[in-house]
Amino acid sequence: MPTFSAHDGTTLAYHVSGDGPPVICLPGGPMQASAYLGDLGGLAAHHRLIRLDLRGTGDSAIPADAASYRCDRLVDDVEALREHLGLERVDLLAHSAGANLAALYAGRHPDRVGKMALITPSVLAVGLVITGDLRRETARLRHEEPWFAPAFAALESLVAGKPADDCREAIAPFFYGRWDAAAQAHRAAEEGQRNAAAAAVFGAEGAFAPEATRAALAGFERPVLLLAGEVDLGAPPPAMAEFTGLFPHARLVVQPGAGHFPWLDDPERFGAATAEFLA
Repeated sequence: MPTFSAHDGTTLAYHVSGDGPPVICLPGGPMQASAYLGDLGGLAAHHRLIRLDLRGTGDSAIPADAASYRCDRLVDDVEALREHLGLERVDLLAHSAGANLAALYAGRHPDRVGKMALITPSVLAVGLVITGDLRRETARLRHEEPWFAPAFAALESLVAGKPADDCREAIAPFFYGRWDAAAQAHRAAEEGQRNAAAAAVFGAEGAFAPEATRAALAGFERPVLLLAGEVDLGAPPPAMAEFTGLFPHARLVVQPGAGHFPWLDDPERFGAATAEFLA
């Protein structure tokens, strides 16, 4: 397991799999160990995947300053990894909350990015709003599922701002294209992979400046892929279409039947779309 030193001296780990052109992979969570990304549905057959364990997660060290978990400060860790790898430019693949970090990195270091793939991305860094109505509309696509009724009731409580203790667990099936044993095992593993204390700091006050980030991305001239899952509550396709419009050279791919982890739902389709873009 290779490591490198962040600019503040924190030892950070990354995991390498596959062969081919390198792609730095930024995990979501926020602040979840990169293990959940796996080989990204076989993408490692086409590219050398470099999965970064963000500080305080996975095999990376806990920093001396907890405030350094804030997303805008994590940009320096990505830059330190690029320098460590000796790459003039890096291709980035970022999932969910990790897309906030990728957007901030691209805004701050546009000349250091080759291509950028944002997979079911969070929209916090760019200040888009995903309404409760859109989440409900997306959820209703699953109305024939046997688990739908209790999951939708929990979603209604969350949207109304009256969540019960188990609401977030109850809506978990909405984030997978199939709520099968593999999906349930993937979900169960999250608890041990996520640094909750770091996640609480990730989006703290000052982490994001949406207007400035949007202005920076409007001038970002590199190719961008946004990949959305057709039935994903976290990043519904209409919101992803709006996100795509923030870049001058971006395209949106909506993976049929996929949730928030599209490489699990249809590895072949996901791998083909991302490999074609990154080629």
